[in-house]
Amino acid sequence: MMDFAGRRDALRERMAVAQCVALVVTHLPDVQYLSGFSGSNAALLVLSDSEYLATDGRYVVQAGAESPGVELIVTRQLLPELLRAAGGKGVREVGFDAATLTVQQWRRAAAEVPEVGLEAVDVDVSGLRRIKQPAEVAALREACAISTRALERLLDEISTGMTELEIARRLELHMGLEGAGDRAFDSIVASGPNSAVPHHQPTQRQIAAGDLLKIDFGAKYAGYHADCTRTFVVAADPADWQMEIHAVVARAQQAGADALVPGCVGQEVDAIARKVIENAGFGQYYDHGLGHGVGLEIHEAPFLGPNSAHTVEAGVPVTVEPGVYLPGRGGVRIEDTVIVHDDHVEVLTSFPRGLARVG
Repeated sequence: MMDFAGRRDALRERMAVAQCVALVVTHLPDVQYLSGFSGSNAALLVLSDSEYLATDGRYVVQAGAESPGVELIVTRQLLPELLRAAGGKGVREVGFDAATLTVQQWRRAAAEVPEVGLEAVDVDVSGLRRIKQPAEVAALREACAISTRALERLLDEISTGMTELEIARRLELHMGLEGAGDRAFDSIVASGPNSAVPHHQPTQRQIAAGDLLKIDFGAKYAGYHADCTRTFVVAADPADWQMEIHAVVARAQQAGADALVPGCVGQEVDAIARKVIENAGFGQYYDHGLGHGVGLEIHEAPFLGPNSAHTVEAGVPVTVEPGVYLPGRGGVRIEDTVIVHDDHVEVLTSFPRGLARVG
């Protein structure tokens, strides 16, 4: 089970360091992390000895089920009502995370409840989510297992003439049938020259023999996101150039995964994988970071990129996803969601990485 009370206590420790007696949390993934509530409209007030969840009338039953023990305020005016609740407890200043509260929200709340101040504080709420608890790791494992089972089912159905969109929607159907609550993000299915676009959106283009077929996808399970990419060749043996760039990307991915140890720095891991691609002469065709954290968001800290000073600790899941993209010809990306342990890296998206033929 998720330890929501323990998470709120950990937040209170950070609040104490920042000398913050009350904190309003407005970023929905943080609200879910701290309270269990997964609806689309909510905010949370954390005080030294209590907490209040504000949401609207659509979610009363859901909030009661997901956030037992948290006092519920039913309203459309989330922030003002939470400030009034704080004021009712004798609080005259409430902290907030400047990275997640808009200026407009701040101005409106300050005007409606002038007797309670809103002050930006240095409390990294989202940072609490980096290291995953066992229940979170279990949810991530299941999200990844659902994803790879769905991909296995899909590959038996692919044939030339199918469109990118049809393949994407079939894959999403299989994820649902395998137990996903939703897709983790908009599925990327990119064929032929489209595979050279890192984040191509699926179109009505029909796949043809000899195409590279890049599929970047993931399932969402219990709020947690999987992320996986595999590249195939359609209805033909791969051409020499396709095998070459696939082999380079595979070596880069392995180098990046091998560099993931507790205490490593994002930009250093990125540089190790990137060097493999540069040494092979394809550096100019790889222009994104190596990876990112995953959890209640599909992209969350820590990030693995050329400018990332983030440290990766044991218990942190990240993606490792280098690529080579040749404009007008095709591209390859290989991506896995992994979790860093004290003495090894566990691959959660276990699926063959070779340049397999489909269709």
